[in-house]
Amino acid sequence: MVWRVMGSLMNWHGYGLKQGKTLKFVHVRKEWETGAGIAVRYIVTSWYKSCNFLSNHHQYSTTHTSPLASIHCTDTFQSTYSQLLAGLADRLSVIQLSATFALGLHQAIRFLERHYLDLAMDIEKGTVDPRITDEDIRAALETRLAPDPENARHIRKECGCGQWKGIIRRIWPNAQYLEAVATGSMSPFVPVLEFYSDGLPLVSLAYASSECFFGINLNPFCKPEDVTYTIIPNLAHFEFLPVQSPENCLQPAELVNLADVQMGKEYEIVVTTYSGLYRYRVGDILRVVSFYNKAPQFKFVCRGNVVLSIDIEKTSEADLQKAVAAAEAAHLIPHNTRVAEFTSYADTTTTPGHYVIYLELSRTTDQTEGFSADYLIGQCCLAIEESFDATYKEVRVYDRSIGPLEIKVVKNGTFDRLMDFAVSNGASVAQYKPPRCVKSDSLLQILDAAVVSAHFSPRPPSWSK
Repeated sequence: MVWRVMGSLMNWHGYGLKQGKTLKFVHVRKEWETGAGIAVRYIVTSWYKSCNFLSNHHQYSTTHTSPLASIHCTDTFQSTYSQLLAGLADRLSVIQLSATFALGLHQAIRFLERHYLDLAMDIEKGTVDPRITDEDIRAALETRLAPDPENARHIRKECGCGQWKGIIRRIWPNAQYLEAVATGSMSPFVPVLEFYSDGLPLVSLAYASSECFFGINLNPFCKPEDVTYTIIPNLAHFEFLPVQSPENCLQPAELVNLADVQMGKEYEIVVTTYSGLYRYRVGDILRVVSFYNKAPQFKFVCRGNVVLSIDIEKTSEADLQKAVAAAEAAHLIPHNTRVAEFTSYADTTTTPGHYVIYLELSRTTDQTEGFSADYLIGQCCLAIEESFDATYKEVRVYDRSIGPLEIKVVKNGTFDRLMDFAVSNGASVAQYKPPRCVKSDSLLQILDAAVVSAHFSPRPPSWSK
């Protein structure tokens, strides 16, 4: 039912798929069994291996470029390479690029950046790279590929010119929009996708999790920062736990029904599902921002359990993202540099403890400019601290119970290694989200091993009583 509603919504906006295809990057994961012999698999894997999908996969192949075998392949490299190869071979038919999360689209373009010469060679000769050993993938691609030297020349020219701004439009000239979840922890990827696509609309259509489907964005072509979701009440029983202020946090909060939420207030969503979850706290914090008829509409604020804290201050995921974005805009973008990825850590091994931000940086052009990296990153440290709230500034400046913020710049590809580590431990590629606050010793070891430089805030942030 939900998929039909979303399809109707896109058709109503004039962006149906009748005139073209979707290049959708999908990755399933291996299934496993519990000790009792019960099969376990991720929701994405469950859908793409379901009888419902398999019985209609012929219809899928007419609207999507990726062969079914590439979706069912659990090897991330082979799956990504084959989906991208199919999407490049049929690039003039692509009107939409899609992934579950904005991170997935970002990773696909970075994969193209690393492997475009190999992909172009396959397209030129109509062959499949020897590294693709999955026989089903090879069979599916070999029936689709024919030597296309002109297409290969175009790909080499656009990807090899050293300018990646607008690469999506240049490779897929008929693309009308991108589709992926771009709210919450995915919002840092919005600027880089706008850079790659030269401003193509980025649609965040659905709000869902492994626990259940929640709702949809009734205004899909709004700006990513304006996305709101309307909860569909018959998908589960939804209740809401009010987010309390620090002075009232010791008083137990009572659950609020969907019909009783109040404008402007923030809540943690709680679900009771048809599959058996009872009053399950999903961990997402939502804010009521409007109403559609009488149905409340919510903006995703952050994950409720992701905070940095050393003393009495509490820095949320949303606070951290805004601070990093402010530093990037003020000090990095003017020097043709962007934040490719970031995470954070509350380091209490020092006296006093301090915040550590791990940054992976990327150049937006091949042009270089003379500037002091130590000075520039130091200014980023200060800009981040200036963006934090008054409580942080008080304990940092007046109480001095928090030390200067530190930025550690890591090697390119470090966050890919974090994802590889998570996947090797059972995480789903399609549902992976980079951690915004690291607490795992294993992840910290990967990050610290990749540090190329460390920088501290040159002075305390401004504060007054």
